[in-house]
Amino acid sequence: MIGRSEDAQFCLPQDRFFSRHHCLIEIAPPQAFLRDLGSTNGTFVNGLRVETAYLKSGDRIQGGETVLEVEVAADPAEVSASARGLGETHPSLVTVACLNCGIPASVEASNPQAKLTYVCDDCRERLKKNPQPIPNYQMIRVIGQGGMGSVMLARSEKTGQAVAIKTLLPEVAVSEQSLKRFLREIEVASALRHPNIVSYIEHGTHNGIVYLVTEFISGMDAARLAKHRGGKMNFREVVQIIEQTLAALDFAHSLGFVHRDIKEQNILIEGEFPRAQAKLTDFGLSKSFKQTGMSGVTMVGDVAGTIAYMPPEQVRDFKEVRPPSDLYAVGMTAYSLLTGAHALDIGPKAGISETVKAIFEKPIIPIVQRVPDIPIKIAAVFETALAKQVELRWSNAGAMREALLRAAAEI
Repeated sequence: MIGRSEDAQFCLPQDRFFSRHHCLIEIAPPQAFLRDLGSTNGTFVNGLRVETAYLKSGDRIQGGETVLEVEVAADPAEVSASARGLGETHPSLVTVACLNCGIPASVEASNPQAKLTYVCDDCRERLKKNPQPIPNYQMIRVIGQGGMGSVMLARSEKTGQAVAIKTLLPEVAVSEQSLKRFLREIEVASALRHPNIVSYIEHGTHNGIVYLVTEFISGMDAARLAKHRGGKMNFREVVQIIEQTLAALDFAHSLGFVHRDIKEQNILIEGEFPRAQAKLTDFGLSKSFKQTGMSGVTMVGDVAGTIAYMPPEQVRDFKEVRPPSDLYAVGMTAYSLLTGAHALDIGPKAGISETVKAIFEKPIIPIVQRVPDIPIKIAAVFETALAKQVELRWSNAGAMREALLRAAAEI
């Protein structure tokens, strides 16, 4: 983030023509993408005013009296010795065929000899709706689709066990090194074993597409459950879902894991209240998908719905995300389940620019304004998690869970 505000990662306090939160640059090597945040004086690339723009080496960005020059260089670790000898430091254009249809495309790579995995846009959409079968599993039906791929209900041919298989489709061409790194990160996260975390079974690649097999939860996610309840849920049900989610986070955080993508859709509910069990899914998957380059540049599409659950520090720098960011997202999730609305004063169709400005500049709407009969102490637990300053939130997931259970016991 670039702007005059101290919140901005690149702060320009002396340039009075920059807005407080002027623009965002998302860097997913070798791609870089700029988005103006509704700035007063506009953002210019090479002299032209833009709302969004892909950036390439040599581009000049101006938002006031300051000019920034973009330099895109290849990763030295991936550039071949011969290329280094020639002084070649910029990404190369290479031709790669789609894994599914075989149609070639030109993409950027760190070196001309890079081996890349690539699925074209048309095939990606088709494979989300009709995923490829995975060896040793009998496919039953598609049960969900998302930005990363699709989720299928399947049955293991070895054990007969019902499982969920998530197929992960790279948004851009990715190198073998990136794919291997992504698989390693999945394997590390798969070690998490807790009653409130969906159990991992195995992962692998088939025809170049990554798949992840987990236990199958026969219920539905919390977002769908709220929809079945008319858009929002009774506070007692929300307390049960959230305290179990916090138990999972307390365990994961103690082992050094941060979820990074907590929302109603990633909390699966099994059984009926009051004996329902909540289970967190996709632990660390969003982070691995982005950091290994499989997501490409995410700000191109309208991902305001995902960004809306991020605290200011995660928007500023999604690489350095710590446990307090998960607690903020838990607060956002609880607020949505309780009220059927967003905690910030933004419309349901708000774009990324409006959403980001609200995250930094707008206070939350108190829960009691939306749900007048909610117990004040329960509302206070969730609102504490939604503090914009990290130090004003709960110190850890265990402390937030204890406070929530204590508030519920006093009713």
